[in-house]
Amino acid sequence: MKIVVTGATGKLGSLVIQHLLKRMPPSHIIAFVRNLDKATDLMKNGIDVRKGDYNEPETIRNALQDATKLLFISSPDSDDALRVVQHANVIKAARDAGIEHIAYTSFAFAENNPFAVVHMAAEYAIRAAKIPYTFLRNGGYSEFFINPLLQANVKSGKIMTNSNNGKVNSVSRDDLALAAATVLTEGGHENRGYNLVSNNPWSFDDLAQVISEVSGTPVIHQSVTFHEVKNALVQVGMSETYAAMTAGIYNTIAEGGMEKHTDDLHRLIGFETPIKEQVEKALQN
Repeated sequence: MKIVVTGATGKLGSLVIQHLLKRMPPSHIIAFVRNLDKATDLMKNGIDVRKGDYNEPETIRNALQDATKLLFISSPDSDDALRVVQHANVIKAARDAGIEHIAYTSFAFAENNPFAVVHMAAEYAIRAAKIPYTFLRNGGYSEFFINPLLQANVKSGKIMTNSNNGKVNSVSRDDLALAAATVLTEGGHENRGYNLVSNNPWSFDDLAQVISEVSGTPVIHQSVTFHEVKNALVQVGMSETYAAMTAGIYNTIAEGGMEKHTDDLHRLIGFETPIKEQVEKALQN
């Protein structure tokens, strides 16, 4: 069995490979990368590194030769129309290469999310290609909220958001990577979809309490308006676009758009990394 991992030098793909290396020889792993210069460490570990670009179907076909399974990490491009084409390029190449199982990184509860149309299109295309599949409907990454920038919250003594009392069902990127490696190396996951989110959503009040406990410094959550959050983020150097996006995510949280949960992640890997452990790691960096 040979497993191809696309986006192998990216944050998620590289973590998946780390988990795969604990389960199989490196010679059974194929790293699909756009830039070979960024994959020297993978080569040193004995992994078969192949150039692949979602925009160049010929490179995709070459990268999938002799492979059995494929972890298809969705395109990060911001142009949704282009992403549909890129995804179709990969799916057709996988079908033509005789891939026996494709695991695709979709989006949690995609069928009910107007922003996940591209992922639904990819899911339907994979079904249409009649490739046995597993849809890894990943939730948001906890690292978006829990990262070394929390140190600034410790210094100021507050977290400022417009999320009100909304809950967040995000999970760590490493947990999602382990789920992908599990699906790729175990049987029984074909033609199934998993919503990989926390089964214990947290609020920013909860996060402030955990930060206070871990840091030993009192931190509170201050609920403010969309514009106050956006302006504060711009003042500390964030671009207008990214600041508006961040405040928009907080608004989604306030409206309950990120609190839906399932036990799918627990059933796949047996646990989820606790928020306290994630905060401890973030504050150590």
